[in-house]
Amino acid sequence: MKLGGIWKKILLVLIVILFVWVVFAFAPRPVATEDNPFRREEDGPPHIIAHAGGNMEFPDNTLEAYYNTYSIDPDAIFETDVALTEDGVVVLTHDLTFDRKTNITEAPVEETRYEDLMEDEVGFGYENPIDDEGFNTTGEFHEYETYDGRHVTPLDVDYPDGVEPRHEEIFRATTLKELITHFPENYLIVELKQGGEQGLELLDAIIELMEDLDDEYDTFERINLASFHRDMTDAFTELRDTEYPDLMFSPQHDSIEKFYALHLPRLTFFYRDEVTSFQVPMEEGGFDLATDAFVNAAQRHNIAVHYWTINDEDDMRELVELGADGILTDRPTLLNEVIEDYYD
Repeated sequence: MKLGGIWKKILLVLIVILFVWVVFAFAPRPVATEDNPFRREEDGPPHIIAHAGGNMEFPDNTLEAYYNTYSIDPDAIFETDVALTEDGVVVLTHDLTFDRKTNITEAPVEETRYEDLMEDEVGFGYENPIDDEGFNTTGEFHEYETYDGRHVTPLDVDYPDGVEPRHEEIFRATTLKELITHFPENYLIVELKQGGEQGLELLDAIIELMEDLDDEYDTFERINLASFHRDMTDAFTELRDTEYPDLMFSPQHDSIEKFYALHLPRLTFFYRDEVTSFQVPMEEGGFDLATDAFVNAAQRHNIAVHYWTINDEDDMRELVELGADGILTDRPTLLNEVIEDYYD
């Protein structure tokens, strides 16, 4: 075979490859959530997403923290962490023990009764030292301080008209049901902290709660589930594929890694995970996730891109400029000021 003929065949193969790439690179992207409330409005500001209620301004995962954020932005999205107690109540808690945030010790969530938390008036306004297993072995109790060193009480919240503090001094345990019913218009991101069998029991309890409240509170239209556990993402997917086609959820990291790898050659056409939003840091493992290309690729799938946990003003400004759909922050007051400054 002549050398010229070989090069012609190579050129033909390259043309075919280029044509196939162009087809898939610019083809319409599959969309999991048609009307995605976790996307920002076109040319509008990103959503303020109160991380655990805004836990540098009030104790995290307390009803009072969410009322504080509500006073700053009534349209804010509320992010929370949940686990299941021994008596089957879905409570707001980041940890799987109550040792760090309360004035009790040796208290795994799964072995503690919500009924006892309320009856004993356990306070959730602490920031105690814990060991690797999450236990406060020192027996020391440190009162919560805000980012600027203030001590706050439930009376320091600017409540809406008609809402009274639950207690004058302590921050009581808060349930997912309370968060749903006290804020009937706000969208929620609910992260399941437990995995395995406990996680499946927790998921069952959440779905049951969402079903019970859906007629009055539109729970399936307002709640986005999330988890760092792969088995929980698999469970979300199964529920969406079988019983709840409108279930909204965020995947854990390997689904996002797959999307990131596909977006580099513009081949996210092949990404078929039916997710509502990505919860990502600005940078992970040396990879820059705060780029126009990444955000635009996700948004072509109508997937919302939310960045966590952003407490630095310069980072906030960068993400507002980038067109992020939402910014998770411990400082909703600061983020609101940045957004107002940008859009005024």
